[in-house]
Amino acid sequence: MEAQYIYIGLAAAFGLFMAWGIGANDVANAMATSVGSKALTIKQAILVAAVFEFLGAVLAGGAVTSTIRKGIVDADLLVNSPELLIYGMLASLLAAGTWLFIASKNGWPVSTTHSIVGAIVGFAAVGIGIDAVQWEQVATIVVSWVVSPLTAGLIAFLIYLSVQRLILTQEDPLTQAKRYVPVYIFFAGFTITLVTLLKGLKHVGLDLSLINSYLLATGIAALIAIVGFIFIQRIEPDPKAEKKQHFHTVERVFAVLMVVTACGMAFAHGSNDVANAIGPLAAVISVARSGIVGAESALPIWVLVIGGGGIVVGLATYGRHVIATVGEKITQLTPSRGFAAELAAATTIVIASGTGIPISTTHTLVGAVLGVGLARGIEAIDLRVVGRIFVSWVVTIPAGAFLAIIFFFIFRTVLP
Repeated sequence: MEAQYIYIGLAAAFGLFMAWGIGANDVANAMATSVGSKALTIKQAILVAAVFEFLGAVLAGGAVTSTIRKGIVDADLLVNSPELLIYGMLASLLAAGTWLFIASKNGWPVSTTHSIVGAIVGFAAVGIGIDAVQWEQVATIVVSWVVSPLTAGLIAFLIYLSVQRLILTQEDPLTQAKRYVPVYIFFAGFTITLVTLLKGLKHVGLDLSLINSYLLATGIAALIAIVGFIFIQRIEPDPKAEKKQHFHTVERVFAVLMVVTACGMAFAHGSNDVANAIGPLAAVISVARSGIVGAESALPIWVLVIGGGGIVVGLATYGRHVIATVGEKITQLTPSRGFAAELAAATTIVIASGTGIPISTTHTLVGAVLGVGLARGIEAIDLRVVGRIFVSWVVTIPAGAFLAIIFFFIFRTVLP
């Protein structure tokens, strides 16, 4: 009985550490475009993230959690030794959290999803046996890591082209911006609201029909668009600033839109990536309480709260390093470019979150930023920074696996 509390206590502590790492690294990615394009200050970004990451984690974080918790390791092989799964999940949380700490300190935007999946695969392959890893599930996740940046990059490329065509190349871009930006706000609100209603809120007890979900999403998106429209109409041209920067006032209009997409991005990120911290934590709690591997148990709400809270603290304390890399160093971002990247990334993430595939927010957002850069020409991208980011991505899985193997053997020796 005492061992049960030790396991749950350690899992909660390591889960919090991992959530802190997600905040320091991944949420910084999610907020980087807003800060890099000067639409939000760092303090405002932390406030937006605090509210919407937390809501995304607590309200919509259930679907992906089950993939991280049950999908990667073959539970049947652990029926007679459930403690191995506990040691492994504890090792995975500590390993992934440690790697995220190292990466965040150096400003590398790595993938928290890579970190935790690499760690779980590492402990399972060495601690239990190669057969214990569900390689088909791992392959699906790996494919999503390639598909997600390409998808987000393509969507961002097309969105930014539409911004150029409809607004920036027109004779009176400010009038065009005031006309079309509320439409973009509507689409951003609709996408994020719809996926949240369809996939995210079922475990809260809100199960709407398809038609009702579409109607409610349309209504909420229209409301957000109207509020955005009111703010946009108040923006007056600033002739002095226009001399320095031709699209100064137009970009101020897009800054209103960036606030909407930043909220959506934070919610989408919280719903997908909280699973990386609380999936293994939920697995430990389930096995420690029941003694049975693979037992179905409700996800305690305090677990989601630990995930959401840790994420917010991580961003507030350490997030600035990665924000600088993604928001300022890959390509020069303005609110119109940042919006295209953020909406594309949020759309890709919420769709993946709805289907239960734990994709990498980092890959998605960096792919989207690259898509916007490519819309302006390859010379608009700092390829050296992109190269360093790719190297940190490749190193992440083996780093997570290596650390998890070490911690697994330590826990197996030390813990009851």
